[in-house]
Amino acid sequence: MASLLYELLFRIILLLMIHTSLAKPLCHLDESSALMEFKRSFQITTAEFRCVYPKVESWLPNGHRDCCSWDGVECNEASGHVTGLDLSSSCLLGNITSNTSLFRLLHLESLNLAFNDFNSSSIPYGFGNLSRLQYLNLSGSKFSGKVPSDISRLSRLTSLDLSSKWASLEMPKLDLSIISMPSPFPHILANFSSLKSLVLRNCGLHGEFPVSIFQLPKLEVLDISYNDNLSGFILEQQWGNPLKSLSLGGTIFSSSLPSSLSNLSQLAYIDLRGSKFMGQIPASFTNLTQLSYLDLSKNNFTGGISHWLVDLPKLNYLNLSVNQLSGALPISFENLTQLVWLDLSFNNWQGEILNSLWELKDLEYLALQHNNLSGSVDLHKLENLTTLLLDFNNISFVSKTEINATLPKLSTLSLVSCNLHEFPRFLGYLSGLEWVDLSNNKIRGSVPTWMWNGSKETLMNMDLSHNFLTDFGSSHINLPMPQLMYMDLSHNLLTSFLNKQINLALPMLTYLDISSNLLKTTLPSPPPLAIYYNISNNNLFGEIQSICRVRSLVILDLSINSLNGTIPSCLRNIDSLTILNLGRNKLEGMIPNGYPKVCVLKIIDLTNNRLQGPIPISLINCPILEYLSLGYNQIHDGFPSWLSKLTKLRAIILKSNKFYGPIETYRSQFNFSNLHIMDLSNNGFTGELPSKLLQSFHAMKVIVSQDQLEYMNTSQGLPLSLETYEKMVDYDMKLMSKGTEREYTKVPYALKGIDLSNNKFEGCIPDFIGDLKSLVLPNLSNNILTCFIPPSLANLRLTFLSSFDVSHNQLFGPIPRGGQFNTFEASSFAMNDGLCGSPLPKKCTTIGDDIPLPTSPLKEENGDKSLFDLDWKVVLIGAGVGFLIGVVLGNFFIDEKSRWFLYYSQIMPKGWKTSRRR
Repeated sequence: MASLLYELLFRIILLLMIHTSLAKPLCHLDESSALMEFKRSFQITTAEFRCVYPKVESWLPNGHRDCCSWDGVECNEASGHVTGLDLSSSCLLGNITSNTSLFRLLHLESLNLAFNDFNSSSIPYGFGNLSRLQYLNLSGSKFSGKVPSDISRLSRLTSLDLSSKWASLEMPKLDLSIISMPSPFPHILANFSSLKSLVLRNCGLHGEFPVSIFQLPKLEVLDISYNDNLSGFILEQQWGNPLKSLSLGGTIFSSSLPSSLSNLSQLAYIDLRGSKFMGQIPASFTNLTQLSYLDLSKNNFTGGISHWLVDLPKLNYLNLSVNQLSGALPISFENLTQLVWLDLSFNNWQGEILNSLWELKDLEYLALQHNNLSGSVDLHKLENLTTLLLDFNNISFVSKTEINATLPKLSTLSLVSCNLHEFPRFLGYLSGLEWVDLSNNKIRGSVPTWMWNGSKETLMNMDLSHNFLTDFGSSHINLPMPQLMYMDLSHNLLTSFLNKQINLALPMLTYLDISSNLLKTTLPSPPPLAIYYNISNNNLFGEIQSICRVRSLVILDLSINSLNGTIPSCLRNIDSLTILNLGRNKLEGMIPNGYPKVCVLKIIDLTNNRLQGPIPISLINCPILEYLSLGYNQIHDGFPSWLSKLTKLRAIILKSNKFYGPIETYRSQFNFSNLHIMDLSNNGFTGELPSKLLQSFHAMKVIVSQDQLEYMNTSQGLPLSLETYEKMVDYDMKLMSKGTEREYTKVPYALKGIDLSNNKFEGCIPDFIGDLKSLVLPNLSNNILTCFIPPSLANLRLTFLSSFDVSHNQLFGPIPRGGQFNTFEASSFAMNDGLCGSPLPKKCTTIGDDIPLPTSPLKEENGDKSLFDLDWKVVLIGAGVGFLIGVVLGNFFIDEKSRWFLYYSQIMPKGWKTSRRR
């Protein structure tokens, strides 16, 4: 009996084992082998931030032959085939090629390789072999390049994600956002009739967008934004899909909007920002009653919006900025009760701002700047307002007794050029104000003591520049302001400012501009954390040693004052200093030497001081120096040829100093390849014109076309708070133009000039100067130059701003004809007795076919005849053999070299006489 019971139990167990084996079959050997081969093709890197757990490390075929039990592997319970593979965040490092063993898993339905590191390799061709695939996720895995066309064969695909961040769109979807695939738009996508979401944002696509995509029958989300070179248009058509979201921003849809777009009754989100649309916004937009987000900014829309806008009750975001919309604002905003963001800036709106705008209680952001609006602003109901931008309008503010309780969230206020004559009273009640700009108004007198009552603890940025402010009253801005980092008080009438108490009053101040005021005091101590300090164009006096207390300066401008003493040597040790302007003061002594190799100076302006000694050669450690201005000093030095090693230099101003000697020798080598301006005038340079120097000006040999006028400047990033503020600093210089010194507060980028005037240069003007085709202001006047003016100079691109001055030399011969030479005045060639031809009254003597021969200048001066003085008529009169000899000798002496020989033969007996105007 017992034996029968044991036998029964044995059979039951055996049946259970057989059933279990049949329920969960082992994976197929070929698929197990393919997975192991796939594992071996990668490295495992746990240091990668995407890495969570290296699943493939558990794949050990010797210990666990059944691959269905491996981490990340899923099998079909009936067949044992691998149907799912999830290796997301599995620390894989390497490339997937088109012959990868992965493509042998023909039963795969789901594949997730997200958040690994595939080395920016291309997505391999071969995914089309996985015909059963329904889910494919390669997001965040550093793929690049084109999406292979065989993916279009995945007819069962419901989700494809190659984006670089999590996606939450409904499926089925196609999301290729932020993956680089610079190629024409893949037209094959029009075959995915089951797609509900197509996102190709910022992919580098170009070419023409296929209109057929708009006809995908199930499409709900379409986003092809920020493909800058992708063009297209929207046809008048019957829309056959339930589109809810349309994003075409940052593309080139240079057409008008079709009125049929309003047939998309479920459309809730429209982003057409910066897509070059034009024409009027269709009035039929009034039918888009589900619309909550509408951004049509940065296009070329015209006309008004008064009719359709007021009938969109669900709208909470509206941006129509930077268009050409005109007329009056909508009759009423009453129906837009859910509006949170409203931006109508940079258009041509006119008329009054209607009161209904101030009834939008949910409004958080309001921008109306750069229009021509007027009227009263009533803010007392806008309790949620955080940002108010009303620049360049003509407005006033309604005073409310309860204003102190109505704007608790306002943090950003900009009222630039609003024709304000006084500070708005509500400023004194703002408890959370962080950023305020009241510049370019007509506010006069003192800054009221009540102004910062509510916000002195929160204010971070303050701009009161370009007004008529005189002082801060008795309380000095109601200090302290512990969070203030940016303060611009420039272009006012201030006669006093904080001095010794600035460290305590404004401890976080990093940007301070009090330039162009009426301060008459010693140099105020800069804030201890200052990176930008501009106190130029005042009446400051005394020494500048106090500047050494600040070690973080990036831009320092103390120009146009009466500061004296020496330049403190500490400036060379401020590693961050990029812009240094101490020009137009009374500074003395030598320029400090010893600039370290970490020098990052871009601009040095020490012009108009009393500086002496040589230029410190340690400036060679400033490799990004662009602008060096040392003019109008007493610097005594030879030409600093080592400056040519600073290849970023675009302007060198050494005028009106005591430089001396020849500029170059036979060993000299120069590389001023980027130079636009070289001014060496009013010095004591000698020798011939520096040919090697001039030939190194490669930027002057190229004519660069410009669509609009650009100026020479440098951009410098200033780290303010959590952001970097880009400050543009323009070059500022004085140059001779048409005999008059002209100040350029902005120097056109196309202005290229060489001024070697008022020196002692000798010899001839090099013919290759004609190769400097973009040279605009050449000035060689007041030297001892001889010979002809090279005809090649007529090739120079001399514009209406240009001049050409070779006056007060000893040039001779004909003035070149053609081009701008026909427009120059006689003063450009004055005091060169040997020159002839237009515009001078002196005519050139000609022989034969208009061959000019100048008359010797010394012959006209003293009437003496030299040993080689010839009568040209005698040369041309001969007979027989005498005639032949006469013609030969005549041709010889008519040769250009013989003219020089004749000319020098006249001056050798008499000595060299010069006439030079200083």
